[in-house]
Amino acid sequence: MCYMVRIKLLLLVLLVGAGSALAKDYSVKSPSGRIALTVHADTVIGYDVVLDGTEVAKVSKIELDVNGHAWPKSAKGCKVSRKSQKEALRPVVPLKRAEIDNNYNTLRLDLKGGYGVEFLVNDEGVAHRFVTSFGDDNVTVAGEVYNVTFPDSTIAHLQQTGGFITSYEEYYSHKPMEEWTPEEKMSTLPVLAESGDGARLALVSESDLNDYPAMFLKGDGKGGFTAVFPKLPAKYGPNGDRSLRILEEHPYIASTKGKRTYPWRFMAVGAPADILNQTMACRLASPCEIDDTSWIQPGKVSWEWWNGWAPYGDDVDFETGQNLETYKYFIDFAKHYGIEYILLDEGWAKSTLDPFTPNPGLDLHALIDYGKKQGVGVFVWLTWLTVENNLDKDLFKTLAGWGLSGVKIDFMDRSDQWMVNFYERVCRRAAEDSLLVDMHGSFKPAGLEHRFPNLLSYEGVRGMEQMGGCRPDNTLYLPFMRNAVGAMDYTPGAMISMQPECYVSERPNSASIGTRAYQMALYTLFESGVQMLADNPTMYYRNDDCTRFISTVPVTWDETVVLAAETGKYIVEARRKGNDWRLAAICNGEKRHRQIDVPLDFLYDNINYDIVSFSDGPNANRQAMDYRKKQGQTSSKDTLSLRLSRNGGYTARLTPAR
Repeated sequence: MCYMVRIKLLLLVLLVGAGSALAKDYSVKSPSGRIALTVHADTVIGYDVVLDGTEVAKVSKIELDVNGHAWPKSAKGCKVSRKSQKEALRPVVPLKRAEIDNNYNTLRLDLKGGYGVEFLVNDEGVAHRFVTSFGDDNVTVAGEVYNVTFPDSTIAHLQQTGGFITSYEEYYSHKPMEEWTPEEKMSTLPVLAESGDGARLALVSESDLNDYPAMFLKGDGKGGFTAVFPKLPAKYGPNGDRSLRILEEHPYIASTKGKRTYPWRFMAVGAPADILNQTMACRLASPCEIDDTSWIQPGKVSWEWWNGWAPYGDDVDFETGQNLETYKYFIDFAKHYGIEYILLDEGWAKSTLDPFTPNPGLDLHALIDYGKKQGVGVFVWLTWLTVENNLDKDLFKTLAGWGLSGVKIDFMDRSDQWMVNFYERVCRRAAEDSLLVDMHGSFKPAGLEHRFPNLLSYEGVRGMEQMGGCRPDNTLYLPFMRNAVGAMDYTPGAMISMQPECYVSERPNSASIGTRAYQMALYTLFESGVQMLADNPTMYYRNDDCTRFISTVPVTWDETVVLAAETGKYIVEARRKGNDWRLAAICNGEKRHRQIDVPLDFLYDNINYDIVSFSDGPNANRQAMDYRKKQGQTSSKDTLSLRLSRNGGYTARLTPAR
């Protein structure tokens, strides 16, 4: 079965003005009528975005510069077509829900000279993309204009970077939109604009990105931003074992086919709960290109880099490190808790430049065979440069022949057209050999993971690898921004928890900031097709009750319900898999305690549920390791009263009582 089955329920196409369209304004609304988009088409094309009668954003100009001609110069004489469609999307790797009702309305303007622009509105937001029909000959794209202005007093939540070379791991910054000036650093996508005292949000990103560079945004100092793009590299030089240095660039951002659709630029709009629950990137992605996806199995992964390859205790009677005995120990741990995979990070190969020769201290083939007997798959880490240099030397065929389950590819740190195409080539070739892929040092998800669902996750996030640089005050924005556009490899699972004022950590004794209950809640709140357990197996064995709980949290879901949320401050969500529900809450460090009442009316009526919960203990404000485990029964008629400590959390499993 393909990753995304599209079941069409209704298709209605209405052609308007097959000759010359005289109107300058065209309106299209979402199926519910909540979101309206009004296109202004005269000497330039732009549009207004309205939510429940209030303007959320004004896109003053969109333009594409192809072969030295900026388009559109005029919308006069354009052909106008409209379409309404209902369909059900059923992802094979559903990170938010098993079925997505993809209902939308579109407006398309076809102009003279082979140019077109399509607008789409659904009940989550709006989007537009360019279309060109110049034949199969290549064209060059010098640039693309996307100018957006927001209402006064809008706050911009940004991940600012000093250049196009970035791993998308910078801290978020938060500033009035008018203070984001052209002289300041640009931002990666997504960007979140917050207005109406936090009641209205606009999440800006892109989808269906292929054969084209990723978009960045730069402030205009007037309450808005404009798009900027990395140019296509023309010449490279050496830069160590992990990457290449760009020495020269072409004067354009892309060389691509003249007949194509371009990436969707989308804006999800609504209240905080709407942003958490939206699926715009998935809805706008191209269909799956893999015929048989039965081999694509998401799951949890025991990972060794963060904890320094250092299990210890009475059952460890060997010297630990990157050797066969240590990795067999990780496999035994994974089997014990039902974890599907282990990951061998840097050091599994004799050289980072040679992926065909394993570390002589590690009998990789014996390890893979051992994992198969235990029902545990193995991933290995590679740099993108090594993958590129060996892709045509049957690299993936060789790794698959060894019996590996997947690869973690690292240090791309670029999103120009060449690198975007590298991602696609990797996923396509990996799919041919039934290998799963986890991208690190990567840009944000932008649709490729739906075309090639063997791409289970992306890093591109300030996660726990940053140790003390990973703080709840920043992490609380991830579900509203980075994780809101696709899978996110944050690598949670710390069993040593600290409050920020007393944090100290060094591998192999790695620790996290935030309470134990906060850390456990991340497994329900954060979405990833390969969800890591980053800590030491020894720490997990010594915290068996917590480990048994997090190791049974699903990585795919049938349903997601947002119960309470305030941007960057707190989140409460419930997720269902089959008949079981998981409930999770986290908060930032703003308040000493945060009280949140949560009605359980999302549960099925007339059913009692067994509930097992982990919550912050009374001293978690100071000693973040303090937690309380409770068991009992509850029902849809009950209300839970959650008391979260600063940087705290809560998580629970609710199972129909027998």
